[in-house]
Amino acid sequence: VATSFSDNLIGTLLAIFGNVLVSISLTIQKHSHVKLAGAKDQRAFYRTKTWWSGFVLTCLGELANFVSYAFAPLSIVAPLNAVSVLTSSILGFIFLREKLKPKDFAKQYGLVFLGYTFVIGGTYLLVSFGPNSHEKLTAVNIVKHLVAWPVLLYMLLEIITFCLLLYFYKRRRANYLIIILLLVALLGSVTVITVKAVSSMLVLTIEGTMQLNYPIFSVMFVCMVASAIFQASFLSQACKLHDSSLIASVNYIFSTFLAVLGGAVFYLEFEKENILHISMFLLGSALCFLGVFLITKTKKKAKIFEPYVSMNMSNGVPAIHDKGLVVQPDYSGSFSYGTLVNNNGVAPATLPVNLETPPLGPRSTDASHDHPGMKKD
Repeated sequence: VATSFSDNLIGTLLAIFGNVLVSISLTIQKHSHVKLAGAKDQRAFYRTKTWWSGFVLTCLGELANFVSYAFAPLSIVAPLNAVSVLTSSILGFIFLREKLKPKDFAKQYGLVFLGYTFVIGGTYLLVSFGPNSHEKLTAVNIVKHLVAWPVLLYMLLEIITFCLLLYFYKRRRANYLIIILLLVALLGSVTVITVKAVSSMLVLTIEGTMQLNYPIFSVMFVCMVASAIFQASFLSQACKLHDSSLIASVNYIFSTFLAVLGGAVFYLEFEKENILHISMFLLGSALCFLGVFLITKTKKKAKIFEPYVSMNMSNGVPAIHDKGLVVQPDYSGSFSYGTLVNNNGVAPATLPVNLETPPLGPRSTDASHDHPGMKKD
C-alpha cells in the first residue's frame, strides 16, 4: 500500500468536477424541457441542441466520477455527492430569480445558505482528514480482499438484511420510505465497491498492465451493472410514493454511510488512520448530512391534491373538497357519496339535519292536471 497525496487529489478533483458537471447538465436538460413546453412548435426533446448538450455533459460528468474511484479512496469519493446537491440548489436558486424583500429572503432562504455552509465545511473536513492510503487494485489484490473473512461476513449480513427488507416490501406491502431507501443503499454499497474495482483495473490496463483477462473483472462488471439497474428501479419506485426532496436527503445519508462502511471493510481504507483523523472525517460527514438535509428540506413542495367529492342535494351540483376547503362552488345541504383513495382521513360531509324535504302534495296535483291521461287515486 503506497501513500499518494497526488492520487487522492486527482480523484477528489475528478469527483467534484463530475458532480458539478452532472448538476449543470441536468439543469440544462430541464431548461430544454421547460422551453419546449412553452414553444409553439412542439418538437421532441431529443431533436434540440440544448438537450443533447446536457446529455453530453452528463456523460462526461459520470465518466469523471467513474475514473475518480480509481485514484481516491471510496470513503472520500462517496460523500462528495453532496457537491451535486449543493450545485443543483445554487443553479435552481439562480434560475428561479425571485424578487423578495431582504426580510422575506432571509426567512425563506436562511436555512438553505446555512446548509451551503455545512456542506462546504463538511466537504473540506472529510477531504482533509479522510483516508490517504491508496492501493493499486490489481485483479490479484481484489481477489484477496474478496475472500477475506471480514468481507465475507459483511456480504453475508448485507444479503440477509436485503432479503428481509425485500420480503417486507414485496410480501407485506411495507412501502415505507426507510425500507425502500435501505434497499437502494444496500445495492449502492455493492455498486460503489464494484465500480472502484472495475475502474481501477481499467486504469491499470490503460497504463499498460493488462487486467481485463482475469475472471474477477467480468464478475465485478456484471455485479456493477446489475446492482446499478436494480438500485435505479427501487429509487424510481420511491419517487412515485414519497416526496422527492425527502428522498434526496435520506438517500444521500443512507447511501453514503453504507458506501463508507463498504470501503472500510472491503478495501481497509481506515486501517492505518488515527483516531483524530477518523473523528474529523466523521464530523465532516455529519456536517454534509445536515447540510444536504437543510438544502432539500426547504425546497418548495408541490401541493398534493387529495379531494373527496360531494353532491348537492337541492341543486345537483358536484363539489370537490380538499382537506375541508371547497375547491368547486358548494351549496348548503350536501352529502358525500364517495371518497378517493388516500385522503388522509378526511371525513366526508354528513347529511345536514335541517335539510327539509320539499312538499309533494301540490306537485302531485299539478302533475295530474298536466297529464290528463294519468290515473288519479
